[in-house]
Formats: sequence, structure tokens, C-alpha cells
Amino acid sequence: MTYFFLFLFGLIVGSFLNVVSLRYDPEKNVFDFRNLLGRSHCPSCGATLSWFELVPVLSFLIQRGKCMTCGKKISWQYPLVELASGFVFLLPLYFSNYTLYPLPQTLIESAVWIAVFLTFILIGTIDYRLYLIPDELNISLALLGFFRIASTTFYAQFGEFQGSFIGSYAALFGLRESVILNHLFGALIGASIVGLIILITKGRGMGMGDLKLMAALGVLFGWPDTLFLFIFGTFIGAIVSLALILFQKKNMKSQVPFGPFLIAGTLTLFFFGENLLRAYFSFFNLY
Repeated sequence: MTYFFLFLFGLIVGSFLNVVSLRYDPEKNVFDFRNLLGRSHCPSCGATLSWFELVPVLSFLIQRGKCMTCGKKISWQYPLVELASGFVFLLPLYFSNYTLYPLPQTLIESAVWIAVFLTFILIGTIDYRLYLIPDELNISLALLGFFRIASTTFYAQFGEFQGSFIGSYAALFGLRESVILNHLFGALIGASIVGLIILITKGRGMGMGDLKLMAALGVLFGWPDTLFLFIFGTFIGAIVSLALILFQKKNMKSQVPFGPFLIAGTLTLFFFGENLLRAYFSFFNLY
């Protein structure tokens, strides 16, 4: 029952994230709550929405994805973000069932990762819409990364075979003596990879927002996780971009925001990183 109410609360938070994302003005701070003042309205006809049109997910389903006033389609972003946020608040269930952290660190890790994943939602939706990643969101991720470093140090959950989302395979890449040096090196590697791509493509392949995001993810995940989340994100991005071209939604010269793909690669690492590495080494009989 606790997790049911956490999920419902997450749906409400997701509704709020939609407002933050869709009302974000690049000229203002994403946390400038003056942008959030005023009643919600239909983006097509401007009609003010009633309370029963604002119930997370349920209103979208009842209205069949259309505005009750003008009949225009409502973006799928609304229910998808609400559902994503709802599932984010179930992370304590994941940590309690699938990790070996002591209870205090389980609670801390859950709180940190809930904040991280909610930030991911904002980064993904804003970058998808505006092709930019607000600096304050990247800074928030980096600060959460430093908090995670402090928590990991205090609870001694780092070592040659600990502290990585690829498990014991991280030992193959070294730099496991210090959690601080490991995560700072991850930030350096992440920023360097994207910086090199920006230099080679003269800014056409990626932007400074992607560089700052990779640096923040490096602080959050450390080495070699930063490398693998980039690899996963690039692979996902290549598949999606190819599909868009095949279905004529994009062409070879179209701009595609890379932030959502980095987020997707990060989620892949978070939930499946060790299993994917195990499958890779098993395929080559190196397991």
C-alpha cells in the first residue's frame, strides 16, 4: 500500500514537472517559479482547464488525448512524464530488493536517485523541445553526484569490486583506490569525449549542454561507468536516428537532441549495465 501511494504521489509530481518543462523560458532560470504562476490552459485554444481535466493520466485517458474545448490532440508528453515520475518514486522498492546496502544508505540512495531521475525527466523533455540543457539542471546533477560520493565514502561502499553499475567488471578499468578521484576522473573523461566530438564536428555533432551533462554524469557515476553510459547512449541514439530516417521523419542533415539519448544510456547502465557486460563477455567466452 505504501508503494501505491508513492506511485500516486509520483504522478502528481510528474504533472508538476510537465508544467516546469513546458513553461521553461531559456531566458530565465528553470527554478524561477514565477513561470509557474497562472492557471493551466490548452496550448492550442488557450482555454483554461478545469480541475477534472488536470488529473494525472486519468484525464488524458477519459478525454482520449484531446482538449474538451477545441478537440485538438494533447501531447503524449503529459501522461508519459506523469507515469515516468510515478515509477521513479518506486525506486525504494528496487533498492530494498536488489541491493545489499545497509538500511540507512538504502534510504539515502533512494532519495538521491529519485532526485536524479526527476532531473533526467526535465533534461530530456526540455532538450527534446528546445535543443538545450539548462545549466542549473546539470549543476543539480553534479551536486547530487558529490552528495553520493560523500555517502559512498561514509558507508565504505567503494572498492575494486564495489561502487560501479557494471559490478566487478569495473576492476578491469582500474582507478578503484579513491571514490573521489574515480568520480572526478569520470567527469574529466565524459567532458573530454564530448569536447573532442564538438571540436571535430565544429559543434554540429553535440553542444556545450551535452558536454556539461557528461561532466555532471561523470561526477555522479564515476569511471568507467561514464564511458559505458556514453556508449549505450550513442548506440541507442544511432538506432533511433536510423529509424527516424527510414520512416522519413528526419533526414541526414536534421538536428537531433543528444541529451535524451544520454539519459537513455544512463538508464540502461543503471538497470542493466552489469548484465549487459556479462552477456558480452559470455558471448566471446571470456566470462
